[in-house]
Amino acid sequence: MQLSINHRTHYLYTDVVNYTIQQLRLTPQDGFGQRVKRWEIRVNGHLQRHDDAHGNAAHILVLDTPHEEINIIATGEVETGLDTPPLDDTLPRGIYLRATDLTYVDAGLRQFAEQFRRETIDEDSLEALMFGIVDRVPYLKGVTAVNTNAAEAFQAGKGVCQDHAHIFIACCRQLGVPARYVSGYLFTNDGSLLESHAWADAWLPEVGWASFDVSNRCRTNGVHVRLATGLDYRDACPVSGMRVGGGLETMSVGVHVDQLHSRQSQSSQAQQ
Repeated sequence: MQLSINHRTHYLYTDVVNYTIQQLRLTPQDGFGQRVKRWEIRVNGHLQRHDDAHGNAAHILVLDTPHEEINIIATGEVETGLDTPPLDDTLPRGIYLRATDLTYVDAGLRQFAEQFRRETIDEDSLEALMFGIVDRVPYLKGVTAVNTNAAEAFQAGKGVCQDHAHIFIACCRQLGVPARYVSGYLFTNDGSLLESHAWADAWLPEVGWASFDVSNRCRTNGVHVRLATGLDYRDACPVSGMRVGGGLETMSVGVHVDQLHSRQSQSSQAQQ
């Protein structure tokens, strides 16, 4: 599948910002069934490219002169559904057994995870876990926030793709399966999911990294484009950073994914 992607992030401030530094994880790479045909990032600041600890293609954005807004536009074309292997791991897989604040497991989530323990955990076991999570925590916006951890989302009983990924990862680690967070994009014919997306990778000895889109109850396929991976959302989120000054901040995000040739498209405007 040939996908054209346009991802715009706009920050607006009520006062002058004296200095901003952000890390952008907005650059897909070849591998995991995808090939990047064209990609660029346009910003009103200075960019410096580097690879982060998880092997993600990242950029540091610096604005060191007074400003009242920031525009970040990532755009390009990615071909999916290919037989391209995963990228080489840059960290030992045991790192992905490490608990984080966002993948915290309390007694209730631990008890839930243990229902899926088997003598040998395989793809079928993890698919059962995936289905079990969505049954217990249906998709619903507005209940959780970016700092909601896995245990809190599980207790709330509602959540979004970020929460589903964190719960899945937390359960995998509880069961001794290395797992990591994935940020990216999803194309759907009916436009049911329009914004940037999140899912999870789990490591199985006989398979390698296997990807699970918990929110959609499926394994990843040609409609997914991956951007970055990490222990949790904070490692893989598209944009993170800090600023000096600025007063109140308003952030708007617009994502447009278009399937080339058929011209099926989807777009979104989300206000935060």
